[in-house]
Amino acid sequence: MADWSVAPAFEAGSVAAADWPLCHVRLQDDARFPWLILIPRVAGAVELEDLSPADRGLLTEETVRAGALVRALGDAAGRPVEKLNIAAIGNVTAQLHIHVVGRRRDDALWPDPVWGRGTAERYGDGLGIVLKGFRA
Repeated sequence: MADWSVAPAFEAGSVAAADWPLCHVRLQDDARFPWLILIPRVAGAVELEDLSPADRGLLTEETVRAGALVRALGDAAGRPVEKLNIAAIGNVTAQLHIHVVGRRRDDALWPDPVWGRGTAERYGDGLGIVLKGFRA
């Protein structure tokens, strides 16, 4: 993990939320969707196959943990999550990362993907409150 760093592309639209045993966790700064990004702290990792079997197992557990937090974020916003979207696409940013996004049938983009769609609604002053839940 010593040679690992966050790809610069993540800095623009997300904020650091926590560091778990394997992943650096970021909150996508878009209040339209409860949305976390898990970035395994493994230098050079681009694909799941770049992780050891043990790390792949840990990534799965951390993805489930992120899903529970995404559901909690949706509940706190009064918009309970109906469906978790989990994806490791990486066509734009190659660094291995997992998106965990809470969706609802009444969200503005349902059923389409959220990536690069519409204009993000920043958390603004509420960001500190959201992040406090990760650091408690």
